[in-house]
Amino acid sequence: MIDPNELFYPAIDLLCRLIATPSPSREETATADLIAFYLQEHGFTPHRAANNVWAIAPDFVAGRPTLLLNSHHDTVKPVEGWNGEAFVPREEDDRIYGLGSNDAGASLVSLLQTFLVLADKPQPYNLIFLASAEEEVSGKNGVALALKELPPITFGVVGEPTGMRPAMGEKGLMVLDCTVMGRSGHAARNEGVNAIYEALPIIEQFKKFSFPKVSRMLGPVKLTVTQIKAGTQHNVIPDRCEFVVDVRTNELYSNEEAFELLRDAIPCTIVPRSFRLNSSRIDREHPFMQRAALLQLEPFGSPTLSDQAQMPFTTVKIGPGASERSHTAGEYIEKEEIRDAIALYTRLLDGLKL
Repeated sequence: MIDPNELFYPAIDLLCRLIATPSPSREETATADLIAFYLQEHGFTPHRAANNVWAIAPDFVAGRPTLLLNSHHDTVKPVEGWNGEAFVPREEDDRIYGLGSNDAGASLVSLLQTFLVLADKPQPYNLIFLASAEEEVSGKNGVALALKELPPITFGVVGEPTGMRPAMGEKGLMVLDCTVMGRSGHAARNEGVNAIYEALPIIEQFKKFSFPKVSRMLGPVKLTVTQIKAGTQHNVIPDRCEFVVDVRTNELYSNEEAFELLRDAIPCTIVPRSFRLNSSRIDREHPFMQRAALLQLEPFGSPTLSDQAQMPFTTVKIGPGASERSHTAGEYIEKEEIRDAIALYTRLLDGLKL
């Protein structure tokens, strides 16, 4: 079996090459090429659907449980604070700086190296590594497209920055487009019905709305009005006010159930963009969680969304780095976090019986 420590420096080198290769969501062709070539260099046959790249370990046996190792290689677009240095990997004070270093490059290279380790010896499961695209936009040409090409998956490990703590669940996402109507008129006269004024108490209702079921793991469902649009010009009473509500559901409500409660309680037109990104969870009794407990890893509930939401099988989210570093200027990963992640992934998964 390959010594995980031998793969630390190749992981660092690969991460730096990924950072230096811009890969905003839906524009990941170059990093997909890089990952495919890396898999080929190590003796695996890369498969591809759009910019999703995967490899299957040898000795695949039909009917045996299948383990998926997944992380994403797309990034958000760089914020202004990067000052043009987002794609310049910089090593300083045992850290690697660069866009995507923490989210989720460190998880991706750590899981890829873990794949090399686990595939080097017989395992009680089939093993697949998948580097997916479009995660940051929950795109339909991301992991959902790749899963259509893969054999049935029993269990998935999703690499995201969690400080290598296992997320037992994560909140789902539902985006609502809301509309309140008024009646237009001239702003200089006392006429019309101002749709903005009509919308204000309704927005306040969203702010105060409370779902009765509160999760012990993920807390309450969270509602946030994040965008608002109204009016055509300064001297016209607006007859239409539109606003967007970000809904983060816990595992006690499907997105459809949450929508129905809001639709019945709040008097405005509410149109959901999608119901597909539901909350996910894993039982404490799952073999992975039992092994994590033996290693004294503290589980938690994650408020952020990942590709777990698009996986119709049991998953756990765990990876090196910290969520608060993501999407920021100066994003970084500690080198030792990658070394520790490869070793810990291996301990958690080597010989795991699903």
